[in-house]
Amino acid sequence: MELRHLHHFVAVAEDQHFTRAAERLMVSQSGLSASIRALERELQTTLFVRTTRRVTLTEAGRALLGEAERILAQVRAAHEAVAAVQGVLRGTLSLGTEQCIAGVHVAGLLAAFRRRHPDVEVRLRQAGSGALAEGVAAGRLDLAFAYRTRPDTDQLRSVALAGEPPTVLCHPGHRFAAAGAALGPEDVSGEVFVDFHPDWGPRRTTDAAFAAAGVRRTVALEVNDVHSLLDLVDENLGIAVVPRHFRHKRPALTALPFKGVGETAYETVALLPAEQATSPAARALIELLEAEGSFAREFPLP
Repeated sequence: MELRHLHHFVAVAEDQHFTRAAERLMVSQSGLSASIRALERELQTTLFVRTTRRVTLTEAGRALLGEAERILAQVRAAHEAVAAVQGVLRGTLSLGTEQCIAGVHVAGLLAAFRRRHPDVEVRLRQAGSGALAEGVAAGRLDLAFAYRTRPDTDQLRSVALAGEPPTVLCHPGHRFAAAGAALGPEDVSGEVFVDFHPDWGPRRTTDAAFAAAGVRRTVALEVNDVHSLLDLVDENLGIAVVPRHFRHKRPALTALPFKGVGETAYETVALLPAEQATSPAARALIELLEAEGSFAREFPLP
């Protein structure tokens, strides 16, 4: 099995289109198709269902994708490890992050990393913590800054960054703001909620807190970015239970303690693959974060 065939297979799977994948790989479409056919012959199975509009993975193709991504990531890590021994850090750093992560100033950290390691190409992807964890475990990402949503495994380990309690955000004219008291899950169960997509780390943590309390809630307003959440709360369209540092982004909103959940309910972490699969660039980024306190926190957490 040639690595070139696996690389072509992963590109087609990502783009779901032979022409787009060929353009990205800078190869001819006929050459790419021949590469995929050779791989299918070797494995004696069909990897894609082809239509005039796009291609989709077969069951066998889905089974191969995760393994192919891990193999290619390990090969890339091997090349980069050899370069690092020779005194040059080069290659690609594929980083994922959720929005507004406490415990790391991502932009400042990447700027410092680029100054120290100009030969490393940095690629950044923003997504929910669930998808980021899957990306690191599968080898699509070298590391990710996310909320803890699952325990460590043989393929995924974590480095703690910060922990913080939840807070309830509401409009200053809301009845909760007038009372000014700490609230628990049972106190807010009948409210209209604004929250993130279920793949986001804060949403998963908040859902778990309400489930543990035996309180049902309905998220009527679901968003995929922090500012949209704050805008909806600012218009008094609902309340939000979020990590405490979010309140610093919209001081005009009323922030109230959310009791009965714990001081470190929202735990942010750096997600990494197994030690032997961690790339030199990922190690260098974590070492920089640990050595430079100025990158260790983006938001005040009083």
